[in-house]
Amino acid sequence: MAGSPPGNPSVIPALIPNWIGGRELGASGTLPKLSPHDGTVLAQTARSGAAEVSAAVAAAQAAQPGWADLPAVQRGLVLHAVVRKLQENAEAMAAVVARETGKSVKDARGEVGGAIQLGLFFASEGQRLYGRTTTSGTMNKSVMTVRQPIGVAGLIIAANTPIANVAWKVFPALVCGNAAVLKAAEDTPATAWYFGRLAHEAGLPAGVLNIVQGLGHEAGAALVDHPDVGVVSFTGSTAVGKVIHERAGRRLARVSLELGGKNPLVVCDDADLENAVKWTLLSAFSNAGQRCAAASRIVVFDAIYDRFRDRLVEQTKALRVGPADQDDLGPVINSRQLENMLKAIGDARAAGARILTGGHRLTDGGRAAGNYLAPTLLEGVDPDAPLSCTELFGPIAALYRVAGFDEALRLANRSPYGLTACIHTKSVHRAMRFVDRVHAGMAVVNAGTFGSEPHMPFGGRKASGNGTREPGTEALDVYSELKCICLNFDPSAV
Repeated sequence: MAGSPPGNPSVIPALIPNWIGGRELGASGTLPKLSPHDGTVLAQTARSGAAEVSAAVAAAQAAQPGWADLPAVQRGLVLHAVVRKLQENAEAMAAVVARETGKSVKDARGEVGGAIQLGLFFASEGQRLYGRTTTSGTMNKSVMTVRQPIGVAGLIIAANTPIANVAWKVFPALVCGNAAVLKAAEDTPATAWYFGRLAHEAGLPAGVLNIVQGLGHEAGAALVDHPDVGVVSFTGSTAVGKVIHERAGRRLARVSLELGGKNPLVVCDDADLENAVKWTLLSAFSNAGQRCAAASRIVVFDAIYDRFRDRLVEQTKALRVGPADQDDLGPVINSRQLENMLKAIGDARAAGARILTGGHRLTDGGRAAGNYLAPTLLEGVDPDAPLSCTELFGPIAALYRVAGFDEALRLANRSPYGLTACIHTKSVHRAMRFVDRVHAGMAVVNAGTFGSEPHMPFGGRKASGNGTREPGTEALDVYSELKCICLNFDPSAV
């Protein structure tokens, strides 16, 4: 494990400002941005409130009509220029992401690559922003539908994959002809700021994308409540998502919610155990478990439970924890999250759960001042206990022993969430039954609980979302209005 994270800290300015109307602007107060690796102050961030949000919305409103007047193909070309600028500065962006999150530069590069792929996909949707023609029961009448922008989009993102999350919302919102106000995650302010700078340098018109820094209950709440924000898209916790849905719903704003998960990974008695262990490790612990799609409930058939558990524990103990490229996972994003995780583990242990490995903070060597949690596996957790039903967003997973397929499926569905799920089996019959019956927006066979790509719809059911899907072309339904146009004509006037 390296003692400090790679990356160029000079990319991050001493004061991370807002982007409003094409200008970098501060706020009346500031917030410290701390390194997850060692707790040092990386920068001060503008602490925006209602005044800054109102200015950003006003800038978006002023810019949106001109942006919407551009043909969608031309909007796509502008967004292609933004993607090219991100490609040219991919290493610098990866350095910012790594510095802010504590993840390795290698993982940050992969994340930047994903953001570039998503940007390319949605920029190209400018050439495919299709409506449709349809039929009418009335003679001499032609009917078609077209997509039109909503107006101002309020975008609120999480810090776990910061540049991917920026791209996930900004590109589809803009290609549809909206202007946007992005509330950056308070734990990754520099990533959003740097993307704003690249977009500005690429020629995105001033005010089309505005980026506001600050806290969720201050800047985020002001954005959700603003009467001129027509659509609010949020990625984050279920608890916050419920509040956003209620508050934005009072004024009938459109809302898209991509929320938490408590995702099951089922290992059947005919599974390839080495493959199942490999994907369990990746699903549970990559990005320090800070994925809404992370596998936190590992459901294992009794016939192979002991063999699978022993292999999984052995390989979990061998994981390297740190910020360097040779490490498998880094720190969690902040000390508050770390303390919540340690409390949840302690409560589960007090209720009778057994810690198979991990369960403690790592304080040796260069990790002493950081937010490092040892990769943690538990067993004997009641399926209805808080640890089984609450998303912890960290490197923590619990194992559950089941008799067979029917019990595994019932346990997989015994959750308030319904985001992703996975099954490991050689039986096509089991696989097909599982993907059909599991309560999840994404179901995977013989891999991990994740795997969405830019052209695929992602989202969940129950407490994992409100039914919308982003990205994929389904995201266009979030950020555009459908208008039905009826053309009546008189053949005798020809």
